[in-house]
Amino acid sequence: MKPKHYTIPIFIPELACPFQCVFCNQQKITGIQLIPNDAEIINTIESHLSSFKETNRRVEIGFFGGSFTGVPFNQQKHYLEIVQPFIQSGEVAAIRVSTRPDYIGEKELTLLKKYSVQSIELGAQSFDEEVLKQSFRGHTAKQTEAAAKAILKANFQLGLQMMIGLPGDSLQKALKTAKRIIELGAHTTRIYPVVVIKDTAMHKWYEQGKYKPLSLDEAVDWTKQILPLFEEAGVKVLRVGLHPSEGLLSGDELVAGPFHPSFKELVLTEIWGDLFRPLLKSEQSDDILVQVPIAQLNAAIGHQAKNKKLLLEKFRKVKFVEDGGLKGRLFKVVIG
Repeated sequence: MKPKHYTIPIFIPELACPFQCVFCNQQKITGIQLIPNDAEIINTIESHLSSFKETNRRVEIGFFGGSFTGVPFNQQKHYLEIVQPFIQSGEVAAIRVSTRPDYIGEKELTLLKKYSVQSIELGAQSFDEEVLKQSFRGHTAKQTEAAAKAILKANFQLGLQMMIGLPGDSLQKALKTAKRIIELGAHTTRIYPVVVIKDTAMHKWYEQGKYKPLSLDEAVDWTKQILPLFEEAGVKVLRVGLHPSEGLLSGDELVAGPFHPSFKELVLTEIWGDLFRPLLKSEQSDDILVQVPIAQLNAAIGHQAKNKKLLLEKFRKVKFVEDGGLKGRLFKVVIG
């Protein structure tokens, strides 16, 4: 049986990053204000380990929230050394880090390899040079490509994160970014719709009318076209949508943009809805039984039963059931 995968997140907001991207205020996005000390890191790891219910599991520690390989070299080494006892005991299998594409070099890769780092995620965000420039990213698409190739050459797992709705972005550019992530051989990705956070350059631009974020419907529409590309290419999508930190849920830090605590659910609902719409053309309108793959039942029914309600516009009675013989998004229907 495949082990349950867990990642223990250690957030280090904005550590060592000299850039202030137009969308970025890591402290408000993560809900974490201070850099954790050694004791807090150890306590976080121990707390997570004690909460995991699955005994058949694979646990990683993830250094997120900043640009890990931009931290002074000795400090990188120190953070990695703190967690080594958990690696040596077997409680944790590996470490993953997130960083900037322009903070990857042979020295950094050698250190990460020595301390059991297996996965490196780059904040690619876009492969369109104009989008990167307008977003004040401070790196180019070519630098991302070079870093990605170096990571793969050193036998790390490669993650390439993308954002949709950045200044100057378009659906065509976002699709191009997704295809480039696939072409570069990424093992994993994350899809983040851009939201306007307080005290960012984008916040100021939004108030001045210089930037308009995607609507929730637009962000869902873009993502429903992007997500299947990754699925078909075998790129694992680790996250769709921002993590619902307390500040975002309450609205205290969110100014505008397509944030929704169930964003991925909305996307999956629309993907299934598109598959079901041809059924509305059926000449019959009695009962319908929809058989879907295991683990796809909730998505097929839809957020707030949206797809079931869609079919009820045509059919007198609608029932969904799981079928272990179906894979992907294949489904069967029995009408009558």
